Amino acid sequence: MRIAVVGFKGGVGKTTTAIHLAAYFQTRAATLLIDGDPNRSATDWARAGLLPFRVEDERRASRTGVARDYAHVVVDTEARPKPADLRDLASDFDLLVVPTSPDVLSLKALKQTLDALHSLGADSFKVLLTICPPKPSRDADDARTDLLAAGVPVFRSTIPRLVAFSKAALAGVVVSEAEDRRAAAAWSAYLEAGKEIARG
Repeated sequence: MRIAVVGFKGGVGKTTTAIHLAAYFQTRAATLLIDGDPNRSATDWARAGLLPFRVEDERRASRTGVARDYAHVVVDTEARPKPADLRDLASDFDLLVVPTSPDVLSLKALKQTLDALHSLGADSFKVLLTICPPKPSRDADDARTDLLAAGVPVFRSTIPRLVAFSKAALAGVVVSEAEDRRAAAAWSAYLEAGKEIARG
């Protein structure tokens, strides 16, 4: 499985999503995460060497051809990829995961991402609602309803807004290993998203 995590806006959990989808697929077979974001956030997260999968930056991965040695490849892309890069991602990957938080600015950027994908004729993508506020907020539910009504494919799983993710990034671990009482709930959300991808 080849998965790229894409979007036109930062701060919506793109790297967090790439890290945790890679962690899920590593439970199934050897997985490589390619850090294609110039900020190298995934590389920083992996610096402690505690992640259960390999992380390489895109230059080294391209130069060495290391991706061919892995059953699964997840790519954390740069925010707002160039049209040519987006075209390559759409044609070369099995699925583009498009994370967005359910706030107005993020949803506006999501629309731009979806417009760009549609202009390329890309259809192998799915939106993942991330950083979702807890009940009684209906932001995530409302965003899902609107997206589905517009014919946009959306993950059934939503990723909650939890401090456990920040703790995991600081510790350089997958959220399931973070020292936080909500760590298991945080991991469960990505576990469900991963299973949804695996089921096709």
